[in-house]
Amino acid sequence: MNIFEKLFHSNNIEKENATMTNIEKATALINTFATGDATAARSLLAEGYIQHNLAYGTGRDAFIGSVEYLASAPVKTTVKNIRAFQDGDKVFLQTIYNFAGAGEQVAFDIFRFDADGKIAEHWDNLAALAAPNPSGHTQTDGAMDITDLDKTEVNRELVKAFLYDVMQGNNSAKTPDYFSGDIYIQHNTGIADGLSGLGAALAALAEQDIQMIYTTVHQVLAQGNFVLAVSEGTFGGTPTSYYDLWRVKDGKITEHWDVMETIADKSTWANENGKF
Repeated sequence: MNIFEKLFHSNNIEKENATMTNIEKATALINTFATGDATAARSLLAEGYIQHNLAYGTGRDAFIGSVEYLASAPVKTTVKNIRAFQDGDKVFLQTIYNFAGAGEQVAFDIFRFDADGKIAEHWDNLAALAAPNPSGHTQTDGAMDITDLDKTEVNRELVKAFLYDVMQGNNSAKTPDYFSGDIYIQHNTGIADGLSGLGAALAALAEQDIQMIYTTVHQVLAQGNFVLAVSEGTFGGTPTSYYDLWRVKDGKITEHWDVMETIADKSTWANENGKF
């Protein structure tokens, strides 16, 4: 592509961006990993883009460098977005990636947009794609429809309370209050459906002297019946980032997807922005 073709391509992209929703922009950005379109990536990103994935440098140029690197790899990167939501100036996505043939990974991505409609900040959690769990559910199947938009804030507050009472262990006796009996569809790779399945999994961990601890909740994003929480804690004593997506129905937590990721030692970080 010569300089005139690049200019024409860039102008066309800017025109297209002006008509896109933030969800469309976020999905277009992650798709540049597959297309290798660095010009498109540059047009979507703010110059001062802040990166919280600790394996990558911060700034727009660092992101573009990753796009160009993947474009040059012998094995094509694949990107399959599963779910997409918007909460104010943030978009959160659930996606399956395979970066340059390294293996499929399930990810949650969060993008913050600035006042100019550019993507200004990014957080994520990734884990290897696994076999179906004991109840036969995968990490990404299940309900898709976004409903109850008028209940977004009520559902957000419900999940905040659940995190405080149950996940942070402040009022564990209230656990049954958040569920409709044993109705709970589970997509965690090692846990079966139902509140009973969750209890059995936690008991099995306790027998191995492994604790799953949530210490800090950093973000709780919501759209209608879906709520994503970003939390920090430890798993078996190892610093861990927890991304939990819950579906709420009739005021009860009904379905759950998650990605857990060990927080890398600070000596290995490629940026100083921190995981959260």
